[in-house]
Amino acid sequence: MSSDTSPEFRRSTIADVPAARRLGAEAFGVPTTPLPDPDPAAWPLPNIRPWVATDAGEVVAGLGVRSFTSWFHGARLPTAGFAGVTVAAEHRGSGLLRPLMEAALAEARALGDVVSTLYPSSAGIYRGLGYEVVGAFEDVRIPMAALAAVPRPAEGVRARRATTADVPAVRRVYEQWASAQNGPLSRGETPFVMEPDAMVGPEAEYTGVSLAVRGAGADEEVLGFASWSRGQGYDRTNTIEVDDLVALTPDAARALWRVLASFASVAGGVQVCTSGGWSGIDVSRLVLPDHAATSAPRPYMLRLLDVPGALGAARVAPVTARVPFAVVDPRTPDLEGAWTLEAADGAVHVAPDDAAGDRLTFTSAGLAATWAGAQSTANARLAGGASGPAAHDAVWDALWGGRQVHVRDYF
Repeated sequence: MSSDTSPEFRRSTIADVPAARRLGAEAFGVPTTPLPDPDPAAWPLPNIRPWVATDAGEVVAGLGVRSFTSWFHGARLPTAGFAGVTVAAEHRGSGLLRPLMEAALAEARALGDVVSTLYPSSAGIYRGLGYEVVGAFEDVRIPMAALAAVPRPAEGVRARRATTADVPAVRRVYEQWASAQNGPLSRGETPFVMEPDAMVGPEAEYTGVSLAVRGAGADEEVLGFASWSRGQGYDRTNTIEVDDLVALTPDAARALWRVLASFASVAGGVQVCTSGGWSGIDVSRLVLPDHAATSAPRPYMLRLLDVPGALGAARVAPVTARVPFAVVDPRTPDLEGAWTLEAADGAVHVAPDDAAGDRLTFTSAGLAATWAGAQSTANARLAGGASGPAAHDAVWDALWGGRQVHVRDYF
């Protein structure tokens, strides 16, 4: 530390912004153009809780917590997304990160968040805080040659351009897809809401949003959508960038891929924001005849904040089960405890249970990985994240497996 005083960990004020921005530039790179001064009336931005650590009045660490909901096991769960975590170079290794994170995590729990997620610069740093890698955000580049042989969709399924009036249908498609996965944001909170003006029209973020539809007129049904940006080039060095390609049927996926393939004369490939490397290939890519692709994954980590709250909100397979379990992890005393899980008719109830006896026992990271469906209990045991009798391993996997971990939004 630079002084004999104890560091302070607190919510940021607008006066901290210049110093926090300098730290951010130091950690993540200097922006090409200076950021505008914040508007006191609009700071902090919606659904962001900024934190700093100060030493003798100097801002020496900072982070932001995004408040949103994300889908896990068929439920929208209040989520604390950590971003922009940085410590001044001269203070790294001095023990600032843990108390800063713990203060922000405690606030998140008090506000009702039941899970926390982040994109780590180094996974090892955050494992000590109870996080584990459960998925990845990926920019997947698919060469046009891999799209050339996509067959035509079944008769009656076609593509057309979206209009403002289609945005509610696009939202329904996204929700139907997202609710069947683990990890996607619900996109119910700013800045992730799918707003009509941001999707289509003269001020849109995209060149176009293409729909896969079936039927016509009053009977038309939207089965998928792709939001894409054309880029500036007009040869094979150009790439069509796709923020979303979501399809509810294989023919809808084929229709959308064929729209993107139509740019083959002015682009060499398509880059899709998706998931896959950690949790299984994105289902929309399974219709491609050729799986040639390159990707740049950014791991996604998760930890629980409220064990009964996260597990008890789930809608799971109709398994009837009673599983005594515990979390034992001195690195995360806030998560330690013993419970009994009871499942019936797709619902889960978790109650404290201090009865003596061996039980399925997790570290905080092991619980995160198995609950998210990213790893089996057997794999968690191999990694040191689970121990105790194995009698309930199969039931635990039946409850929490079966959904891929997918993330679509980088925050």
